[in-house]
Amino acid sequence: MSRIGKMPITVPSGVDVTIGAANEVTVKGPKGTLTKNLHPDMIIKKEDGVITIERPSEIKAHKSLHGLTRTLLNNMVIGVTEGYEKTLEVNGVGYRAQLQGKNLLMNLGYSHPVEMAPVEGVTIEVPNPNTIIVKGIDKQVVGEFAAKVREKRQPEPYKGKGIKYSYEHIRRKEGKAGGKK
Repeated sequence: MSRIGKMPITVPSGVDVTIGAANEVTVKGPKGTLTKNLHPDMIIKKEDGVITIERPSEIKAHKSLHGLTRTLLNNMVIGVTEGYEKTLEVNGVGYRAQLQGKNLLMNLGYSHPVEMAPVEGVTIEVPNPNTIIVKGIDKQVVGEFAAKVREKRQPEPYKGKGIKYSYEHIRRKEGKAGGKK
């Protein structure tokens, strides 16, 4: 039995979960609404504010989908109640970020500024020129957009310049050992 898949999901008050035909799940909460088509083989039951996921058989594909379905559904419930956020740090001399309207404008050492428009379901905050906060209710969309921002200038190991996640540690390398003889 999947340890993650068999864990029940408690639905907080103020959150409405609707399970439609072919496992189309809609979760409405204080922060918004998420809809996702989960695998039709999985059995999703909602009773007394608790959601449980069961698998129809013990074949490998159903075992794999059991934990995945539970995690996706749990991420939807957390997203509409608390939301998700990723914090990015911009490191480097002259590297900075700012908001221009809703767009993110970054100076990253290129000959031109890099401009990015937020995707639907994502909001961007820049509390200071070296910090970018990506927020949203869909965990996958927030993570993908943060990865695209980081991709514009990935951190390099010699000086640590670039865009990195706040929790990320960059392994530093020593430079050339060229000395006088």
